[in-house]
Amino acid sequence: MDADLTALAHAHGVATRYENAEQREVEVEPDVVVAVLAQFGVDASGPDAVRRELAAVRERRAATLLPPTLVLREGTEHDAGGRAVLHLEDGTRRETDRMIPGDLPLGWHRIETADQDVVLAVVPHRLPEVPPAWGWMLQLYALRSDASWGAGDFADLAEFARRSAAELGAGVVLVNPVQAISPVHPVERSPYSPASRRYANPFYLRVTATPEFARAGEDLRARVLALRPDTVPQPELIDYDAVWRAKLAALELLWPEHDPAPLDEAVHDFATFCALAERHGPDWREWPEQLRDPHHPAVAAARTELADRIAFHGWLQQLCEDQLGAAREAARAMPVGIVHDLPVGVHPGGADTWALGEAFAARVTVGAPPDAFSQQGQDWNLPPFRPDRLAELGYAPFRDVIRGVLRHADGIRIDHVAGLWRLWWIPPGEPPSRGTYVHYDADAMLGILALEAHRAGAVVVGEDLGTVEATVTKTLHERGVLSSAVLWFQRDYDTPGHPFVPPGEWDRDAMASITTHDLPTVAGWLAGEHVRVRAELGLLDGPPEKEQAAAEAERSDLLGFVSAQGIPAGDPVTALHTLLASAASRLLLTAPADVLGERRQPNLPGTTEEYPNWRIPLPVTLEAFFADARVRHVVSALRAARPLPGRSA
Repeated sequence: MDADLTALAHAHGVATRYENAEQREVEVEPDVVVAVLAQFGVDASGPDAVRRELAAVRERRAATLLPPTLVLREGTEHDAGGRAVLHLEDGTRRETDRMIPGDLPLGWHRIETADQDVVLAVVPHRLPEVPPAWGWMLQLYALRSDASWGAGDFADLAEFARRSAAELGAGVVLVNPVQAISPVHPVERSPYSPASRRYANPFYLRVTATPEFARAGEDLRARVLALRPDTVPQPELIDYDAVWRAKLAALELLWPEHDPAPLDEAVHDFATFCALAERHGPDWREWPEQLRDPHHPAVAAARTELADRIAFHGWLQQLCEDQLGAAREAARAMPVGIVHDLPVGVHPGGADTWALGEAFAARVTVGAPPDAFSQQGQDWNLPPFRPDRLAELGYAPFRDVIRGVLRHADGIRIDHVAGLWRLWWIPPGEPPSRGTYVHYDADAMLGILALEAHRAGAVVVGEDLGTVEATVTKTLHERGVLSSAVLWFQRDYDTPGHPFVPPGEWDRDAMASITTHDLPTVAGWLAGEHVRVRAELGLLDGPPEKEQAAAEAERSDLLGFVSAQGIPAGDPVTALHTLLASAASRLLLTAPADVLGERRQPNLPGTTEEYPNWRIPLPVTLEAFFADARVRHVVSALRAARPLPGRSA
């Protein structure tokens, strides 16, 4: 690749080469680099254009002493380049001749110099130690109860957390993302493609747990209850549209009973998007052109016309906050509590990209390069934040996402945490294999995450699976963030044959599990279900027979390893949970689907409608789950390994 193009790419954090999952170096095609640079507004279409852009970069760097946002760890001094006024978060001012002192409090401040006005974030060195616990990885939509309306809801989450602690001694519940969707049909089923990561999903509201239902008259209550969708004991799949249609109608009946309250500006913007989406569709890119810009006078006029509907959607967010808060309160007996999952990004036509468009690279999507489980690579259809715009905006869009989750959480799991370092950008019209990595300021991103978690008293877990640089996991541990350890991947890749690593040698500062929502369930893996399904859908690069033979060899390998650890393998599901219980990791998590023997995995990467992603319910209700003797039997080793403080196993 041309040296100038390489220098220009590196100046914008665009990789020209990378190491793949097999630790082999791959050179990125020059046209891919040019296409990604175009998303920064950089013209790299020819040698002359590249030289002009490179000269402009060098000129900008020479003109500024400080970055647009400066993130410092507590106790760190920094050269301001001359006289500066420090505007602290508490409203006080400090002046300095040159050096930014190291005694500034944690928080969000500003540095004002003769030439610049810079955001300053002072962040903690590391987060407190995470208490040891065992618990659940819960797909909330799958958890139906006798009182919920066809899918799990926030009240089910509260009951599940309370009973898990009281009856099973669990100390943590990791729940799938519950961020907001566009409130229209067809309902977005993937929890990893929300319209907004800053707000909650009213799909999960328990209608009968609202204050408005509590004070409604008998006739109104009867009308609300009559809307509950027909349910069957064991539905094959969750009908999101039926659930939302019923809940929306019920909430509209209860709306006149609400107590009016003012909305803050950000909630008002989100509620405006929802009201417009109901009228014009879920994707703002397909709205009338004037409405695509939230600052256009036409939007102001629409706010007036739709004021009542905007207030309605603002009320739904308040209900979500109240019920999520109640769920958190129900988990108080847990040493960790409820940890919420944060998806990598948002829907390209959703509320966040509409309101915060300048922060996103709107025409690219992120995903992953090819690896063993996704041999054609992955395109998640999520637009990434632009790293340069994040810095220019004081990282406020990223900070607000973290705050949005931590308002009602005891912890946060960062899906694809390596995205704080780099994301796989796929240019418009290209397959997932023809992308490249774009780098972010990881010190800034991780520091801001730590600051917001510190303020919320929350634990942080990073999902560092797949093609991840070694520095990611090392830095997570240094900053008090747990990494992820999944049994399927716990192998010694430096030793011939790649033997499994004994659980006692797994990372201590990790959240360990047998599998994840994107991988086969325990029963599915044991039965080879993941090979059968991918073969039927044409997702294998090689012959199915070869893949099946490899899966059988891996299964035999693992069960042999279990036996070598002194664990009877007669009941493989229980045996694998017993193996997990011996892991050194702080948190040990399993899924309700795994202890119940469900073969279907929640999500099959690389598919949309071909597979029932995110629609598979648990085979039993919440009530039956806690009455099931097998559940207690399978998790007994986990309870013994991580008992609740003050209780016997």
